[in-house]
Amino acid sequence: MKLGIVIPAHNEEKRIDKTLKKYSEYFKNLKGEKVLDYELIVVLNACTDNTEKIVKRYKENIKILKFEQGGKGFAVREGFEYCLKNNFEMIGFVDADMATSPEAFYDLFKNIQEFDGIIASRYVSGSKVFPKQSWQRIVASRIFNFLIQILFFMRYKDTQCGAKIFKKHTVDTIIEDLKITQWAFDVNLLYACKKNKLKLKESPTIWKDKCYSQLNLKKAGPQMLLSLIRLRLINSPVKWIVKIYDKIFGNNT
Repeated sequence: MKLGIVIPAHNEEKRIDKTLKKYSEYFKNLKGEKVLDYELIVVLNACTDNTEKIVKRYKENIKILKFEQGGKGFAVREGFEYCLKNNFEMIGFVDADMATSPEAFYDLFKNIQEFDGIIASRYVSGSKVFPKQSWQRIVASRIFNFLIQILFFMRYKDTQCGAKIFKKHTVDTIIEDLKITQWAFDVNLLYACKKNKLKLKESPTIWKDKCYSQLNLKKAGPQMLLSLIRLRLINSPVKWIVKIYDKIFGNNT
């Protein structure tokens, strides 16, 4: 089984080394398990620090993709394209901060079973989140999730958790529908699966959020809302309105 793990990285010099070390060690030691072949695909998107230099220290089972364009969604899509071209049977992505440990990521791989994809969730029974999230973060998350449910009719409890795995046919089916590069990328991805009637599993995870308090909710909140509205318009009979929308708000979603 060939597994591609896409790691989007924007100025991650303080965290990427530990992530690559732990993931490399863990998956290298899985010989004899279901994962017979793996590769870490680090997508450097608009980095201006020493991230690239750190990543280049790793020589085994790693691929570096470098782009001047930013956005997590853009980086993940480029990683997906690479995996499709190189015939990875399973394609996933994980955040560079190692909030999802390699053990937790492998649990997703083991539990995908007959599903077309599997997504880690911090809000389903059995999940563990460290440290405990602030009430502001929880409220903001639940409001965002409520908006997703009423705008896209998706019942996932957590669309934003940065650890997901899909089978090759799933990525191949949805890749052209991935238009959002930043805030609502995960929603875009999951909605593309829904439109194509692909079956996803939401699975509990262990999440160690290293920097959750750095998120500026006052700034991010409106941007996330606008990104959701734009995605909804793109997937509607009046998608022509997006051109007007972009003129007013700009296409920075």
